[in-house]
Amino acid sequence: MKIAIDARGINWYKGTGIGTYTENLLRGLLKIDQHNKYNIYWSGDSYEEFKADTSKIIMASKKHHRFFEQYYFPSNLETEKTDIYHVPQNGIGLNAEISCKKLVTIHDLIPYVMPETVGKGYVLKFLKEVPTVIELSQGIITVSEWSKKDILRFFPVDENKVFVTPLAADKKYRPLDKEKCKVFLYENYHIDAPFILYIGGFSPRKNVKSLIIAFSKVYKNIDKEYKLVIVGANRDDSQRLTDLCSALNLESSVIFTGFVPEEHLPTFYNGCDIFAYPSLYEGFGLPPLEAMSCGTPVITSNVTSIPEVVGDAGVLINPYDTSNLIDELGRLLSNDSLREEFSKKGLEKSKEFNWLNTAKKTLEVYEQINLLTEL
Repeated sequence: MKIAIDARGINWYKGTGIGTYTENLLRGLLKIDQHNKYNIYWSGDSYEEFKADTSKIIMASKKHHRFFEQYYFPSNLETEKTDIYHVPQNGIGLNAEISCKKLVTIHDLIPYVMPETVGKGYVLKFLKEVPTVIELSQGIITVSEWSKKDILRFFPVDENKVFVTPLAADKKYRPLDKEKCKVFLYENYHIDAPFILYIGGFSPRKNVKSLIIAFSKVYKNIDKEYKLVIVGANRDDSQRLTDLCSALNLESSVIFTGFVPEEHLPTFYNGCDIFAYPSLYEGFGLPPLEAMSCGTPVITSNVTSIPEVVGDAGVLINPYDTSNLIDELGRLLSNDSLREEFSKKGLEKSKEFNWLNTAKKTLEVYEQINLLTEL
């Protein structure tokens, strides 16, 4: 087969779920597949590791992305006699003029399910383009059984056309020396106490407000002096959250780090006592898996796709019931042996997910799509 992949998202969406997925999927495919040929549409630099005997890098300018999507890609796909074209970023940019078989990855349907939690511009673009993308595609990859159910709920699609390939945590998320991590965090982020960690953005669907409220009810009743560390760039609802902390007199107990380089995140996961993630909706939910891969006990939500990832290896709470979060957060903080139990269970569970398996499952999808005789 000759397969083309729109890999522009590796640089465009670096540090997000889509960027992480595209980068690790492509890396895995080139590692396990020495038979098929890959044309990689690229934008920006840092493409050297994707150059291989089985691959060809095709540069595309971000400034003129519409020209490439509307004219250059359809022409190039035909000239190269491409069998399958895969668009990993929710199919955005897929053109009706493309004549080969088309495959898209739709990570979730948050703009349909919780539109109020997504930027207006993105919602409008998503709602406008995704129905056409689904109609044009011979196959749809998604990242969890929950997201597959959502796709089938909103669109009249044959369920055999929708394939699930779970995500994985990057290899940098692994157990590290906790004491060294704590020293690093003290020297670089002035974190000088045991802490609960949150990583994952400030959209209302992430439910960070409930975590702050729960922490305000719990932290004074624990033997240790705990802090809550919230990692992420100061945008979206971050100002409302800092205002909430002020109203609850938590200024000295809640630390907003602002932007943190991706290479520092494993140190945060390893340095904390608990990772808390009370999200209301996830297509997959990488942060709990990243924490589990570091051997960190996780408390997270029992809704949408998250139980598929965490199973019984973490504490699952109802994110709509703050009292449930308060109770379980207090129980976990007060019990060293319980934290140790979930640390071990989470680390073991995390081994079920790896990017080579994601790549293998994706290659199987390519093979099934290629067998289709009619477009």
